[in-house]
Amino acid sequence: MIIREMEMDDIERVAEIEAQNFAKPWTAVGLFTYFMREDAKFFVAVEDEEVVGYCGVLISIDEGDITNVAVEKSRQGKGIGTELVQAMIHNMEEAGVTTLHLEVRASNENARKLYERAGFLQDHIRKEYYSEPTEDGIAMSRRHSH
Repeated sequence: MIIREMEMDDIERVAEIEAQNFAKPWTAVGLFTYFMREDAKFFVAVEDEEVVGYCGVLISIDEGDITNVAVEKSRQGKGIGTELVQAMIHNMEEAGVTTLHLEVRASNENARKLYERAGFLQDHIRKEYYSEPTEDGIAMSRRHSH
């Protein structure tokens, strides 16, 4: 598997993965809008020349906010999400980002465990942060000390 920065040609495939994983997925147009932002960085996981997962982060000076991490449904549970998150963390540290933030659905045990293994700690609960279905969000962060 290869982890690389997302390219324009990946957007349609990433939108498909997004639709498999989220009740309110980003569309290809929404992804393109974020992809074009100077403060955004997206990474894709590629297996056999096919994008099988992606993650994104918005950067503000020395902090980053992870937007989404998603893996094709049929490929979940194989460590792809973990590799994506680790590659993104490494890239952010190289870029001088010292703190990463994210929100995750309270019910998403697999994602919460993945983030905890990557060094994220729970900060607080955001009541009814998600809609469709309405659910609390767990705010987590990871600090990197030089």
